[in-house]
Amino acid sequence: MSDRMHRPSAGQPDGLVDSVLDAARERLAMDPPPLDRARSPRDLAEAAGPAITADGIGADRALALFTDVLAPACLSMDHPRYLAFVPNAATEASTAFDLLVSASNIYGGSWLEGAGAVHAENEALRWLADVAGMPEGSGGTFVSGGSIANLSALAVARHTWRSRRPAGVPVLGADTAGRPVVVVSSGAHSSIGSALELLDLEPFVVPGDALGRFRPSELPDAVLDDLDAIADQVVAVVATGGMTNTGGVDDLAGAADLAARLGAWYHVDAAYGGGALCSTLRRHLFDGIERVDSMTVDPHKWLFAPYDCAAIVYREPELARHTFTQQAAYLDAVNAEGEWNPSDYAPHLSRRARGLPFWFSLATYGTDAYRDAVDRTIEVTVAAADVAREAEHLDLVMEPELSVLLVRRRGWSSQEHWDFCHRLAESEIGFIVPTTWLGETVLRYCLVNPATTPEDVTALFPPA
Repeated sequence: MSDRMHRPSAGQPDGLVDSVLDAARERLAMDPPPLDRARSPRDLAEAAGPAITADGIGADRALALFTDVLAPACLSMDHPRYLAFVPNAATEASTAFDLLVSASNIYGGSWLEGAGAVHAENEALRWLADVAGMPEGSGGTFVSGGSIANLSALAVARHTWRSRRPAGVPVLGADTAGRPVVVVSSGAHSSIGSALELLDLEPFVVPGDALGRFRPSELPDAVLDDLDAIADQVVAVVATGGMTNTGGVDDLAGAADLAARLGAWYHVDAAYGGGALCSTLRRHLFDGIERVDSMTVDPHKWLFAPYDCAAIVYREPELARHTFTQQAAYLDAVNAEGEWNPSDYAPHLSRRARGLPFWFSLATYGTDAYRDAVDRTIEVTVAAADVAREAEHLDLVMEPELSVLLVRRRGWSSQEHWDFCHRLAESEIGFIVPTTWLGETVLRYCLVNPATTPEDVTALFPPA
């Protein structure tokens, strides 16, 4: 009896595969895809009904349930007017190749089991390191998102700090005195705060400038004196290469200087903004990133990969290996010297080869196409900002540095901003959500999709 006969199946396996591939082809052919909208839990439960039963409902009914009921209740992140949070605009090549990666059932945790996949992923990581100016030998792995990438980097920073502590010096005290701290700005991503809590590290929060950016050269002397006094406690300095809320970029060179002054690990969270590393228009904002000890970049944000694909790149990957390599008798065959195991560079063991679709897209289109696509989104952002600036009923809250716009409708209350976004979503015209800036509700537009036009953005501006 073949192995196939032991697997759960509903209907003919060949027909099932054809049906799923046909549905995938139809989705890829949509230009643009439907925006769609969420449904209430009760409404969706009534529309879907029970699907998981003792006998199964069959492949045809299950696929129809997904395409007709479930998928339309999920927003299309690649719609040109999905401008909330950070959208996704995966290339056709990366999306199609993701199907093959899944079908190939590749284990991406070790060189022994997935050498070809790991080789390709490492080539994509090398390109990220190159556009950042990191040295030869830099490397890392792909994880599910920026939150896990940031957690991984700070875990390595903590492990490295501990290993360098003089013998007999306590790592933790009963209070904040003597405890390890991480220097972060008030504009750091929320995942940094979560990582510090998980790792039992104390945040040393420094203020941002008028636009929320970390500017070490502008810190008061009293703050620098406080940091100098606890330099032996400072595990890391964290800067942001593109704040999610505003798109602002920290002074990365200044943050590198501060980390060197304190003898601390230097990490840059460029999960959203890292796409601009290949830009001809905004690359200069990232000067200093070449000095990092670790860097987070999410290709599923502004580098056109499908979910879930985030990169963590280390200057000295061996430090990550010392932090994460798992030891067990059954892993002896895996933990061979000289082999690159992605499981050694983040807190994971089992993993899919999530960097392969990104690699395939880079190989298919070339890096010049990536440069042009990122530049295009920046140009559209600037054009939309010009419209907002000139409109008498709108306020451009700040000049965009990357591809985030903050816009205020003059005379509107917080609730009116929220109501406007709700009407856009209900009518499926577009999807944005408000944010808060300096205690005030404003509209936020995030552009990462090269298919988004200035007209798409301005169509989501409040009317006069």
